[in-house]
Amino acid sequence: MDFSLLSEALNSKSYEKVADICDEHMLQVAAEGVAFQDDWPYAIHLLGHIYAGDINTMRFLWKSMPATVKEGNPEVIAAWKIGQKLWVRDYGGVYEAIRGYDWSQEAQGLVAAFSDLYAKNMFQLLQSAYSTISIQDTALFLGMSEDDATTFVQQQGWAVDPASQMLTVKKQPIVTEQKLDARKLQNLTEYVFHLEH
Repeated sequence: MDFSLLSEALNSKSYEKVADICDEHMLQVAAEGVAFQDDWPYAIHLLGHIYAGDINTMRFLWKSMPATVKEGNPEVIAAWKIGQKLWVRDYGGVYEAIRGYDWSQEAQGLVAAFSDLYAKNMFQLLQSAYSTISIQDTALFLGMSEDDATTFVQQQGWAVDPASQMLTVKKQPIVTEQKLDARKLQNLTEYVFHLEH
């Protein structure tokens, strides 16, 4: 089987393409009647869906895997643990599952990129959902120690109350772009023209 497109995506860090490449290649190989289950990069395929945030498809892929792969491939099991933690919204557990396995060279970049993306998304979630939050909860959501989480959010402008161990969230200003299309501009011009004459 030719995994050159997959290798190319991984090498170029185009991780958003991994799941689609794997899905298309799996369909193509299955349509040709080639037995692919033994050589398939299931861990990378699972991780690709996790990176893309497509947890449902990741679950269906898991269900379609041969039992021998599910039970005998430690990296597939480790990738599945991340997916399980995401499914039940165990935010701290996601980071534990990521750190709990020594990933292969092929998967390391994808897992690291997902970890960074996940932490960024969690920070944005905290920023939009909370006005104050405990240091302990922030550390859990960001997958950091309490000291690291405190330092990180202070760099983002959040305030710390050491007595209560609470953080005051600095809300990002909402930037809205006002789009002026040609029709609105025409209506405004006609209105001004009407007022002047």
